[in-house]
Amino acid sequence: MAVVEVNKDNFENEVLKSDKPVIADFNAEWCGPCKVLGPILNELSDERDDIKIVSVNIDDEDELADDFDITSIPCLVVFKNGEEVNRNVGLINKDQVIGLLGGD
Repeated sequence: MAVVEVNKDNFENEVLKSDKPVIADFNAEWCGPCKVLGPILNELSDERDDIKIVSVNIDDEDELADDFDITSIPCLVVFKNGEEVNRNVGLINKDQVIGLLGGD
């Protein structure tokens, strides 16, 4: 499953109403660490069909960034059953991304 681009119009359906845990990647085109994290998330999304990974460009979706108090990027926010359960700010490796899911 590919990383899904989300915006304020589809965020609720893609993230909050998802029947799978969701990792939301808040990022921007100009962010160096975001560019490094992107391929890691793409690889993970191809390997795991039990989770959903979405991408939120904070420059285009500043309202979503404000709603979730995103002050630094990259910021990964994990949602389960529509609720935030974990978050990480900064560049992390693939194993650490998986660790954010808890229990995996």
